[in-house]
Amino acid sequence: MKLAPVLATAAAAALLAACSNGTATTSGGGGGGKVGIDHPRADSDFWNSYIKYVPQMAGELKVDLMPPTNSQNDVTKLVSNVQALTGQGAKAIIMAPQDTGAIATTLQQLENKKIPVVSVDTRPDKGKVFMVVRADNRAYGTKACEFLGQKLGGKGKVVQLQGALSSVNGRDRSEAFLDCMKTKFPGITVFSEPTEWEGSKAASMLQTRLEQNPDIKGIYMHAGGVHLAPTLQVLKQKGLLVPPSDPKHVFVVSNDGIPQEYDAIRKGEIDATVSQPADLYAKYALFYAKAAIEGKTFTPGPTDHASTIIQLPNGLEDQLPAPLVTKDNVDDKSLWGNQVK
Repeated sequence: MKLAPVLATAAAAALLAACSNGTATTSGGGGGGKVGIDHPRADSDFWNSYIKYVPQMAGELKVDLMPPTNSQNDVTKLVSNVQALTGQGAKAIIMAPQDTGAIATTLQQLENKKIPVVSVDTRPDKGKVFMVVRADNRAYGTKACEFLGQKLGGKGKVVQLQGALSSVNGRDRSEAFLDCMKTKFPGITVFSEPTEWEGSKAASMLQTRLEQNPDIKGIYMHAGGVHLAPTLQVLKQKGLLVPPSDPKHVFVVSNDGIPQEYDAIRKGEIDATVSQPADLYAKYALFYAKAAIEGKTFTPGPTDHASTIIQLPNGLEDQLPAPLVTKDNVDDKSLWGNQVK
């Protein structure tokens, strides 16, 4: 799978001169240095796309990137990988901890060593971070709720295939979805199924729930990268993988924005997804890691790349845009999922 170029060299150079409000602040230190990066897993189409963007963006931003490690959704391996990267001379670390509560000690150790951390997609519950590069995951849940609520006319039953509730992403998406349903669509019953971001668990739970409630008319998948294929398989087995014009159609909204989801939208197998910006996650994770090494600092507020930096108790978070994709805009060439070859 080849990725189309996203940044021109000139644009990359301009990017490094910019910050959240247009002018970077230098706080001392500075100079170049190696950036260590740990990828969280390789069993998700979304994360595999992100992984493919990283070396491209590193080249364009002129980041001295060390050979990546992969913690395979295991926080113990993440801790070990980070120790190895710092032992090999990393001056900044990029990570994406899937268990956001279990990384605090490692973050404290990195802070003690004055090694800045950029966290991608997930926000550690505790421990200092230089920047979290993420989209507003609560907005994911709200967008999914509003889409399904309108499609179902405010009545019926839906299944929420949750991620892992040990992750802030799983919690944010789940809580926002439930809050929105309770407030805006009280006539809809929600069945929440924690899948731990595992496709096999999603398939098993969806199968059981459909057997118990054959009148379910909506599904919210927290992660298309791991949930899409098993969900479509179960719907097909149940004779429910039919076009939206068919009364038996089950409306499905997802998160990720991978090409496979776009194909499923075009075929009428699912109805919508929220596009997590895999390209921008790679781009700005590397940008902020390099900026940290160079001694730059950032402040809350609107950025020059259509996002907003917010203040966290333990750092800052750059909330990148993540649009809802439906049949009406699925062919938009600006979506990263349509740039993958």
